[in-house]
Amino acid sequence: MEEYIVEMEHINKSFAGVKVLKDVKFNLKSGEVMALLGENGAGKSTLMKILSGVYTRDSGTLRIFGKEQGDLDTKKARNLGVAIIHQELNMCRHLTVAENIFLGREEKKGATLDNKDMAEKTKEVLDSLKIDLDPNEIVGNLSVSKQQMVEIAKALSIHAKVLVMDEPTSALTAKEINELFRIINQLKKEGCGIVYISHRLEELGHVADRVTVLRDGEFVMNGEFKDYTMDQLISFMVGREITEKFPRVKCPKGRKIFEVRNLNAGKLVRGINMELYEGEIVGIAGLMGAGRTETTRAIFGIDPKDSGEILVDGKEVKISKPIDAIKAGIVLAPEDRKKDGLCTKLSVRDNLALPNLDLLCNKIGKVNKKKEKELVDKAVEELNIKLASPELNAESLSGGNQQKVVVGKWLARNSRVVIFDEPTRGVDVGAKVEIYNLMNQLKKQGVGVLFVSSELPEVMGISDRIIVMCDGRITGELSPEEATEDRILQYATQFEAKI
Repeated sequence: MEEYIVEMEHINKSFAGVKVLKDVKFNLKSGEVMALLGENGAGKSTLMKILSGVYTRDSGTLRIFGKEQGDLDTKKARNLGVAIIHQELNMCRHLTVAENIFLGREEKKGATLDNKDMAEKTKEVLDSLKIDLDPNEIVGNLSVSKQQMVEIAKALSIHAKVLVMDEPTSALTAKEINELFRIINQLKKEGCGIVYISHRLEELGHVADRVTVLRDGEFVMNGEFKDYTMDQLISFMVGREITEKFPRVKCPKGRKIFEVRNLNAGKLVRGINMELYEGEIVGIAGLMGAGRTETTRAIFGIDPKDSGEILVDGKEVKISKPIDAIKAGIVLAPEDRKKDGLCTKLSVRDNLALPNLDLLCNKIGKVNKKKEKELVDKAVEELNIKLASPELNAESLSGGNQQKVVVGKWLARNSRVVIFDEPTRGVDVGAKVEIYNLMNQLKKQGVGVLFVSSELPEVMGISDRIIVMCDGRITGELSPEEATEDRILQYATQFEAKI
């Protein structure tokens, strides 16, 4: 029998009296990729945080390289050769790339830090990943995709023998994903065991050897990945058959409710013109760096505009900050939910209520608790947010349920335009359908929905119109009937000739 480098048996874990893991088992061999699947809240990240020493288990046995382990902390796990790339980026944004990679294990020269040596070693790791980054660059200045690659470099820099990748491709371009797969295959040949958590099931065929599925904190199955179809794996994950991945609702096209005229903001928002009508969903496609997120930020008043007009129901609205947009009926669910969409140290109740205090408070500023409860209960029910109590901090939720809270806080506002930036990033297949259904629900209510997505099947499956951006400009517009991946990519690569 082939030996396992990780064996977890009868693992149990509870938070605030709620059982998150129930008698779970898991194993991993050297030189293989184990796909760990399940819906948001299934317990995948919790199980891996126990393996990497972030959490301690309540009961159960854990063996690493055949030796039974007691309670681990992150340092002990790291010394055993276990590294984890978390779904949510966990870096010190004010430190350099090299300082982040060597955080907690700094190189010293006498009594001082050897910054030169750390920078050189960081450059070696980055070069092996073919990442063009300055080790002395401040992490906070980097894009989300580059920050993700720094996380990968940090994990690989300790020469891990057990590497956990929790949604590693969620913010990467196709080119970067291919490079990641190359690195994974290289690590497999070197005997590294890799746990790969991803909601992008189409990726798994490129890397996965075996698969383990959890559902509602319990073990469901494991086996050879090649022995199962995608539909079978989805059925194991959600406990039911998903008959329609992209539910589309037909609505009559109403009047124009939103218009952007010649919007310019910085280098990546140049001469943007777009319209949005009642009862339609418009998808914005494009490659990383096309200016999609920057456009939504300029519309919402996060980034300053150089010029341009924004109209709601035919009337120009002046938007210089987000509160102006909210009052005008324009709301945004941002790309980076942890940084921009949530107050993670506050409760779910507080997060849902905060942007709606003008609706919940009386004239002297006292919150109407009955109205607040109704708002929170409605959001939790309509979005099927999985949580033990609304009083739990938002950081305790899975990534997909955090995304639902970000969306849920705008439900009470009866907004005219709802903008979603990468709404299904890091969200499981069942929760994706729920978010699509929410978009359709808004659409049927006459709300205009604008959404940015890097997943072309999603853009083509849900949109009534597709706007394509490249190099800060709109380069094409397609109907669902006209749209193909090739045609979208053709517009997405129409760069201007620059001297």
